[in-house]
Amino acid sequence: MPWLFLVIGGLFEIGFTISLKYSENFSRLWPSVSFAVCICLSFFFLNKAINGGLPIGTSYAVWTGIGAAGTAIAGMIFFKEPAAMLRIFFLMLLIGSIVGLKFVSGQE
Repeated sequence: MPWLFLVIGGLFEIGFTISLKYSENFSRLWPSVSFAVCICLSFFFLNKAINGGLPIGTSYAVWTGIGAAGTAIAGMIFFKEPAAMLRIFFLMLLIGSIVGLKFVSGQE
C-alpha cells in the first residue's frame, strides 16, 4: 500500500506543476485552487508512504522522479516543449531508475 500512496502522491505532484503553469502567476482562480489542492494531496500521500514503512530517501527520490518525468512528458504534450530524442532517452533513464528503486527498496 505505501507504494500506491507514493505513486498517487507523484501524480498529484504532476498536477500541481501543471496547475502552476496554468495559474499564470496565481492570477487565475481555478488553476490556483487546483495548485493548492494538488500540492496538499501530493505531500499528504508522500507522508502516508513514508509512514507506511518506505525509507524516506527512496520515497523522496521516487516521488520527485515521478513528478519530474511526468511534468516533462506533460510539457511535451500540453505546452509543445521539445521532444528531442536525447530528452526522451534521459526521461526513460529516469523512469528506469524509479522502477529500479522499487525493486531494490526491500533489500536495504
